[in-house]
Amino acid sequence: MEQPVPAVLELEGLTVRFATPEGEVSAVNELDLVIGPSERVAVVGESGSGKSQAFLATLGLLARNGTAGGAVRFHGEPILGLKPDALNEFRGARLAMVFQDPMTCLTPHLTVGRQLTEVLSLHQGMNQAAARARAIEVLEQVRIPEAAKRMDQYPHELSGGMRQRVMIAMALLCEPELLIADEPTTALDVTVQAQILGLFQELCAERSMGLILITHDLGIVAGLCERVVVMYAGRIVEEGPVRALFHEPAHPYTAGLLRSTPQLDQAYGEALETIPGQPPNLQALPTGCAFRDRCRRAVARCATEWPALQGRGGRRVACFRPHGGEAP
Repeated sequence: MEQPVPAVLELEGLTVRFATPEGEVSAVNELDLVIGPSERVAVVGESGSGKSQAFLATLGLLARNGTAGGAVRFHGEPILGLKPDALNEFRGARLAMVFQDPMTCLTPHLTVGRQLTEVLSLHQGMNQAAARARAIEVLEQVRIPEAAKRMDQYPHELSGGMRQRVMIAMALLCEPELLIADEPTTALDVTVQAQILGLFQELCAERSMGLILITHDLGIVAGLCERVVVMYAGRIVEEGPVRALFHEPAHPYTAGLLRSTPQLDQAYGEALETIPGQPPNLQALPTGCAFRDRCRRAVARCATEWPALQGRGGRRVACFRPHGGEAP
C-alpha cells in the first residue's frame, strides 16, 4: 500500500484579523489548504479576498495591527507565531516570497549586489567573494543580461521587468522548496509578463520547486499551474484542477470570474460580462454565504448558513447550488 505524499505546507483553520479604528477586519476566515511537493498552485480572487494576507501570515509578515490564528505547518512543523529568529531559519532559505512591487521591496539606496549578497551571508554564511559569485550566477539564471554589471547598479537604474527578475533571483538564492509569488506581473507590460511567467515555469521544472501564484488574473493561470484555489471574502469557495475548473466551474463566483475574463475568440466589440455588486465589507461580514447578494443562484438557505467546503467530482466547492448539480 502506497504511503500518502507528505505535505510541504499546510494551512489549517487559518484566520487573519486586523484591528482598525473603524473596527476589526476579518481578512482570512477558517482557511484550510495543503500544498504538496513540487506542486504549482494558483490562488485567485478579487482584491480584498484575503489571498495575500493568508501567505503573509504564513511567513510572519503581517502588519503590526494584524493577528493570525489557526495552524500553519511546514513539513509538519508548526511555524505560525514563531519568533523572527526561528522564522529566519527557513524563511528565505526553504520558503521564499516574491512581492508585488519590486520598486518598494528593493532598498533604493543599496546596490543590487549588496542586497543579494546579504541574503547569502545571513542564510548560508558565505564570504563576500563567494556570495557575489553565487549572486551573479542566479542573476544569469533569471535571464538578466550583463549580470556582473547589474550587481553594481541601484534599483532605480533598472527597468520594471529587470527589477522583478532581481526579486525572483533574491528569492531563489538559497534554492527554496516552495516559492510564493504575489501578483508578480501586475505592473509589467504583457510582453514582460509572458517572459516572467515563462521563467517561473522553467525554474519550477529545473529545480523541482513548488509554486504558489497569487493573482487576480485567471488569464495567466492556465499554462503555469496545476491546481486553482478560488477565494472570496477570506474563504476558499472552490478548488480543483485547472482544466476541470476552467471548463466546468462549479461555484457561481468562479463562473463569474471566467465570464469576465477576455477570451481570444471573443467577437470584436462584444462586451464582457461583469459580476454585479461589490464584495462585502470585511468589518461586517453578512450571515450565511458572503457571495449571496451577487449570486443569481442564491436561495433562502444562503442567507442563514455558510456552505461548507466539500468534495465534489475531484474538487472542493462551498455552495448549496453549484453549477452542474445540486448540493454536494
